[in-house]
Amino acid sequence: MRSAYLYVRVSTDEQRRKGYSLPEQEDRLLKYCEYHNIEVRGIYREDFSAKNFNRPEWKKLIAVIKDKSKEDKNILFIKWDRFSRNIEYAYEMIGLLRRYKTTAMAIDQPIDFSVPESTVMLAVYLSVPEAENSRRAMNTASGILRAKQMGRYPNKAPIGFINITAIDGRKIIIPKQPEAGIIKWAFQQLEKNIHKVGDVWKMAEEKGLKCARASFYRLIRNPIYCGLITIKPFSQEQYMIKGVHDPLISESLFYNVQDIINTRRQVTAKTNDLKATFFLRGFLNCPFCGRKLSGSFSRGSTKKYPYYHCKDRCKTRINALFLNDSYYKKLQQLTLSSKVIDLFGCILEDWNINTEKADYLQERNLVIRKLNEQKLILSQGRKLFVSEVLKLDDYNELKNECKANCKCLNIELENINVKLENIAKQSQLRRGQVVNIFQFFLSFDTADKKHLVNLIPPTKFDLKTGNITLSLDGALSKILLEKD
Repeated sequence: MRSAYLYVRVSTDEQRRKGYSLPEQEDRLLKYCEYHNIEVRGIYREDFSAKNFNRPEWKKLIAVIKDKSKEDKNILFIKWDRFSRNIEYAYEMIGLLRRYKTTAMAIDQPIDFSVPESTVMLAVYLSVPEAENSRRAMNTASGILRAKQMGRYPNKAPIGFINITAIDGRKIIIPKQPEAGIIKWAFQQLEKNIHKVGDVWKMAEEKGLKCARASFYRLIRNPIYCGLITIKPFSQEQYMIKGVHDPLISESLFYNVQDIINTRRQVTAKTNDLKATFFLRGFLNCPFCGRKLSGSFSRGSTKKYPYYHCKDRCKTRINALFLNDSYYKKLQQLTLSSKVIDLFGCILEDWNINTEKADYLQERNLVIRKLNEQKLILSQGRKLFVSEVLKLDDYNELKNECKANCKCLNIELENINVKLENIAKQSQLRRGQVVNIFQFFLSFDTADKKHLVNLIPPTKFDLKTGNITLSLDGALSKILLEKD
């Protein structure tokens, strides 16, 4: 052996358990080469697991060996567990090295490949590390299982939680803000069954939740957020127990959301689009044949055009946007009667708007105070950074945390201001000011639009002018009046 490549490898786990280090291995290999007069052609240092050969430095070494496939080469390492901890992959790699005229050797566990019986020792050297790995994996799995059975979550904390070590040395998870608050909000939105899961994810992301779409879908199915820990013992049925950590949501909220997201939804995006555009379908009769009008899109040269139309041989066809707008304009001609306005005033008094307003004002002041506190923290952090008391990484972390908190607080402040504006509008209504109760009809959900159309259906319409006649039953005719 005149020359060799040196390969030293260690994993973080091995450094902690056995005290392995790259410099120590390298020093021993260099002394070995010096003593045996071996030329060192290169040293490859690896901080990677040996479960397989998908290692950066090993790939570089193999690439060098391939380039010099006609020469006899040697690779030296301390022990065979530095080479591999998987006997199947190890034999496969030894065969590959032989094709490139390369011999792998461990200086502490030498093998004379010219002796047939040496293969027995090689099998022992290669199988022991794999058995050690398997045993350690089983011990780790058993430790994790015991921790879960005690109600602790020993794995990496999911989004919205953070791993900490308690005073007694136990590893536990606690809620992490603002992510925990955003996740709780997301579950509450999903329970309402108003928005799609993807839309809730986008809104949560805007609030500051850093989570991929696929991760969010897994997140809302994870019972850890309602305080439950999933346990699946070896070859046994899975079950759940109550965890010792503080839950973000209640169990009832979690299971309500599961019922909603696990229900097979028949409504597709295309169906939603049709319903939103043709909310008058089923309420309009054809002026010629008297049958109910349907609705669909007609493909033009550049885009699609929506039409209400009759079926079969009847050629009746009406522009859907034109007819929808006519219905909306007709609704704007309706207003509340004076007696109903007085009744609403009494109802609002029963709600005690002033007390509700005082609560919102107090809540707004609290949010503003929190915003000022965040600004003060950021200002103090900036001074500490300038005076070099705070490191750049710590300052950036503090700044990002303050920005995220401020963003959530601003959203909360905006919601409170909207509620105060609504109370102001209710107060105006109580004082008798006539308001247009259907002015936000176009922003209604499709289901709300159809519900309103069912209460106030169109009876007749003019194909040319688009004028629509609305039907008001006995009760509605006393509540709603047509403007002069």
